[in-house]
Amino acid sequence: MPESELFNLVHPYDPANFHFSCSFNGVARSDRLLVIEITLRRGQSDAMKRALYAAITANLKGINKLDRRDIFINSHKNDYFDWSMSKGRLVMALVQQPGQDG
Repeated sequence: MPESELFNLVHPYDPANFHFSCSFNGVARSDRLLVIEITLRRGQSDAMKRALYAAITANLKGINKLDRRDIFINSHKNDYFDWSMSKGRLVMALVQQPGQDG
């Protein structure tokens, strides 16, 4: 993804305000759960998502003693028409008229 189109939101939660199951779906987790939510446009195949999730998990392996069982990834899909990134205008309008700052 081009760096100019990348947005990251990092938010740590106090344990008292973050509740989750340490055994959801039969996976034994620690109290160091890392939740990654990805918003992307429609069009990725299941194979592409599997590869992305595996790559994210592999890249995070060993960081601050993070166990791969503690990585929870969720993706949300939408289209250009679901976004407004500036001035209350649809992103599609901005994409169709590059360079205009009206």
